[in-house]
Amino acid sequence: MNPIMIILIIIIWLYILSVLKRAGLHAWRFAWGSLGLFIIMMNTIQPLFTVPLARCVAAMAGVVGDITGAFTSYFKYGIIFIHTGLTSTTLLIDFECSGIIEIMAFISLLAFFNVYNFSEKLMIGIGGFCYIMLCNTLRIIMICLAVHFWGMDAYYIVHTFIGRIFFYVLTVYLYFYVFTKSQIIKMKVGNFSYDNNKGNY
Repeated sequence: MNPIMIILIIIIWLYILSVLKRAGLHAWRFAWGSLGLFIIMMNTIQPLFTVPLARCVAAMAGVVGDITGAFTSYFKYGIIFIHTGLTSTTLLIDFECSGIIEIMAFISLLAFFNVYNFSEKLMIGIGGFCYIMLCNTLRIIMICLAVHFWGMDAYYIVHTFIGRIFFYVLTVYLYFYVFTKSQIIKMKVGNFSYDNNKGNY
């Protein structure tokens, strides 16, 4: 996207954010802020971080590959060679497999989630980033092992269905723990607060 267009979008986004804040429309501010930040990061940060993240995933998966001998990682190129009998199959860790979409979506939601203060958001953001990276790496390892043991016939099923379900179930757990559970715990109704009364149970 044109840099001038990106700057214009950021200015409009910030202005509407300020209007929503002054109006006290917190839910709308959360939705607008999260969506806008995600779109902005997709057009600014994503092109810079996709390759490094892909290399990191390939390097982390390569540790298991070296231990099992099932596959070899060439993390500098974001490529994994899966050993399937007498031949090898190449798996390229690209934009989709890097996990950057999920990481940016998590950070965008966390940035405008008012339950946490800045320091808490920073720590949770780092923890969430590491958690998503680990889950994505486990998904890649699952795909590589499936292809190693059962051949390319297993690739489509594991990559498209089993691997994605595995990854998204773990991601839903993260979202529940960070967003849903924390909001319930800090919810206050009148003089009653779950946070103040959690030691009474």
